[in-house]
Order: sequence, then structure tokens, then C-alpha cells
Amino acid sequence: MGHEAVGIVESVGEGVDEIMKGDYVVPVFIADCGECKDCKSSKSNLCSKLPFKVSPWMPREETSRFTDLKGETLFHFLFVSSFCEYTVVDIAHLTKLHPQIPPNRACLLSCGVSTGIGAAWKTANVEPGSSVAIFGMGAIGLAVYYDFYWTSKVAEGARLCGATKIIAVDVNPDKFEIGKKFGVTDFINPKSCEDKSVSQIICEMTDGGADYCFECVGMSTLVEEAYASCRKGWGKTVVLGVDKPGSQLSLTSANVLCSGKTLTGALFGGLKAKSDIPILVKRYLDKEVRLDDFVSHEMKFDEINKAFNLLIEGKCLRCVLWMD
Repeated sequence: MGHEAVGIVESVGEGVDEIMKGDYVVPVFIADCGECKDCKSSKSNLCSKLPFKVSPWMPREETSRFTDLKGETLFHFLFVSSFCEYTVVDIAHLTKLHPQIPPNRACLLSCGVSTGIGAAWKTANVEPGSSVAIFGMGAIGLAVYYDFYWTSKVAEGARLCGATKIIAVDVNPDKFEIGKKFGVTDFINPKSCEDKSVSQIICEMTDGGADYCFECVGMSTLVEEAYASCRKGWGKTVVLGVDKPGSQLSLTSANVLCSGKTLTGALFGGLKAKSDIPILVKRYLDKEVRLDDFVSHEMKFDEINKAFNLLIEGKCLRCVLWMD
């Protein structure tokens, strides 16, 4: 398992000329082949040559490249498999890094921080002065652990884009203090809404609905509530949370037609890894993106179970594991 990491290239395969041994790289679960129509376009980050899927294999072949001591197959995970000292990653899933960014910060750009900031920057294109509503500020369980705390990262992206009202929605009031650090201005606890829905409260707070809503939990009912919280005409809802397989939305056709709102998903926040991650690295080195604030714990890899427990208990933001 594992899909958020940073590493040093130990060796390269035949035909690989984009990187070389000793390069400092970040792996990303979504491909950027640079060759297909989608990768060449600025309109999408969804590679059509190597499309994203949950697979136990390498992206171009039916093998994982991993075996145990008995020679039995160990499955690959999201094309990265970072919970090991050595892994094999396709070149389409690797981005070369500026050597100045430290590894315990660079690894955050492999998924979570990049996804959250990208959702506000690339997918929503939040403008200065906008209002933003973010659904979900906590750990969401091992089943979709690669989503946890995207909310804080979306808030950071919204802050960088100049949003003036950033509303966080969560059932845990303790999360508000954490959110403040990343730009959250208002907090709604659904358990304290009494006879009003969250969308009604957000519409009242924003004089008609938030300009942008982000669903970061992975729950179809929250997607619907986020959509209802958007302003008619130009409101945009971005789905980041991973729901259970087969989950469906319930939206009336008339609502979609008459409201004029936009509903969209955003894998990796809409970022193109090879061109956009270097921009985020520069923004960190220029002290614009505050990666340091996201790291709440650092541990050795043999403490990984302790790290997961902190995640499940909602007591960590990002825990960096060292392979030392």
C-alpha cells in the first residue's frame, strides 16, 4: 500500500530518458504521459493513455513487480506503493523535484496538499473576494485514507486564491481552531443547526449561496448538500471525497436546468503533475504555500500503526514516516 511519498531514483528502465539515477522525484497516483490528447490539453489532467483505475498492477502491464520471500505476488497500489523501501513506478507517474525542498515537505505534494490547493486553484479557479464552503474537516477512515484532511488543504488553496469568506462544515467543533490556521473564517456544525439545513445556513451567510463548494468527505448526501449550498447561476461544486462503490446522487433534472450551477469531480485537484507540482514547490520555497503547518507528526516507518491510530482518532493532520 501507500501512495504519498518522495524518493531518490535508484535505477531506470530501458527507454527512460526523462529522469536518471540519483534524481529527486515525487510519485503521483494519476498519470501525466505528456503524449495523449488529454495530457497535451490544458482542459484536463485525466490521461487517456494511462487512465486512472484501482489496479493491483503496473499501468502498462499485468504484473506488480513485487514478490514476497516465497516468490508469491504482492500487489501494487495506485501505481505508487510507497510503504516500502524500494518501489517500481512508471515514468508517467513521476515528477522531478527541485533539490532544495526537504523530503519531509516534498512528500506532501504527492497527493493531499496538491489536491486541495489544485481544487481551488485549477478546478474551481477561485477569484479574489469569493465565498467558499468546505464540507468535511476530519479523518475519514482507512477505506479512503488518502483523502483525509483535504479540507485544510482546500482552505489553504482558497486562501492563496484570495477568497474572503471560507466556511468549514464539520460535526467536530474542535476542528475550527485547526481550520483557522489555514484561512477558515466561519464554522458550521450540522449537529447544532436545529431546524435549518446546512445549505440554508450557508445561503443566508452568503446572501444566496457560496460561489464555490468543496465536498471532501466522500458521501453522496453531502455532495447534494454542497450543491444546494452553491449560488444559482455561477455556483460551482467540486467533489474530492471518495464515496463507497456504487453510491449515487439524487438531483432533479429541473434543479440542474433551472439553477445553472456546475457540479464536477477533480482527481488530484485537476493538477498536471509534471508542470504544476514544480509551481507548488516554488511557491513553498517562496514561503507562499505553508507546507510546514500540515505536518503534525514525524515517525519512523516501524511506527506506522501508531500513525494510523492517530489518523483514525482525528489527532493528526499529516504524519510523515521516515524509511530510516
